Amino acid sequence: MKCPFCGCDDTQVKDSRNADDNTAIRRRRECPECGSRFTTYERVQLRDLLVVKKNGERVPFDRDKLARSISLAVRKRPVNQERVEKVVNSIQRQLEVSGEGEIPSELIGQYVMEALAKLDHIAYIRFASVYKDFREVKDFEDFVETIDRMAKPEIAQPKLDD
Repeated sequence: MKCPFCGCDDTQVKDSRNADDNTAIRRRRECPECGSRFTTYERVQLRDLLVVKKNGERVPFDRDKLARSISLAVRKRPVNQERVEKVVNSIQRQLEVSGEGEIPSELIGQYVMEALAKLDHIAYIRFASVYKDFREVKDFEDFVETIDRMAKPEIAQPKLDD
């Protein structure tokens, strides 16, 4: 592993342990050249995934981009980073076990929306405002109204006999 501080190619592992619900190995490393310490994470990757964007472009799946998007949505919300990691791990696992090598970006967005709806409603709305590409305030209002309707149970109206 290359040192991120000085670029030395030979770093030493000082400590290894399981992390993220046993889905990764956390390694503490030290550079013998500059003495800096840093942490790396090693994860199992079942297959290489390609994301098919709306314009047809195919790009490699980027776990860090997914994590950044979710972290941005939950920023300044009472959601800790550990829960974000669990969501990212869960979505990545869903994609890998789907059996598909090419994943539509819409499917990833849908998985994120489902996870955020359970995690934090404000984060859900924040993500949706970008994902659904709201152009006007009216689009935003309509979306919030839809959420309100879904959150409130339907009250059965009594039947009136003639």
